[in-house]
Amino acid sequence: MAVLRVVGGDVALDLVNTVEPRLEGQVPERDHLDSSTALLAWAERVGLIDALTREQVSEAWAREPGAAAAALEDVQQLRQAVGAAVDAARTHVTDATTALALQSVLQRAAAALTRSTLSLDVEGQRPARRTVGTQPTTLLADRLAVAALDLLESADLHRLKSCPPGHGGCGWVFLDTSKNGSRRWCSMDDCGTHAKSRRLTQRRRDSRSKVHTPA
Repeated sequence: MAVLRVVGGDVALDLVNTVEPRLEGQVPERDHLDSSTALLAWAERVGLIDALTREQVSEAWAREPGAAAAALEDVQQLRQAVGAAVDAARTHVTDATTALALQSVLQRAAAALTRSTLSLDVEGQRPARRTVGTQPTTLLADRLAVAALDLLESADLHRLKSCPPGHGGCGWVFLDTSKNGSRRWCSMDDCGTHAKSRRLTQRRRDSRSKVHTPA
């Protein structure tokens, strides 16, 4: 697709969905975070940063050699860990790989919190406000790591779903916020429509095959 769809319902899930398709045992056809420039554009698009922060991060990366590449690698590693943790949670798998993924998210979030601030929210309804990402060079991964930890600790597991690979889905993960929890596809306009089209084509083929089968 020309433009990456944003369907996860949570920025940590949107991070997992930056490769497509996301199918077990298969190399994705496309990685939407294949450069630091793409990472910055995606982060602004999903609301992780605003235009001003994007400029600050870009300038910080330009001043420090290797910072952009390090940030991209950090985010990609976090993406892998979050994806593994989400998949394990959905399928109730507990093994060494799962433990490693969860610990990776926790350690990365813990590091991010050391670069965060907590201040009184004098104009809001909460006692205090947490600001994650006080260092521009690591801001993106910091915010994503804390978002991932929040997701894993608080998401409704029954609402955490995957676009069904076994039925032609792309394997993307999302929070089902529909009223009755019946959402099946990452997007009905994309994977859902394609699956319907494939089923219709197959039924027509089966019907023609029956008509031409000798008695």
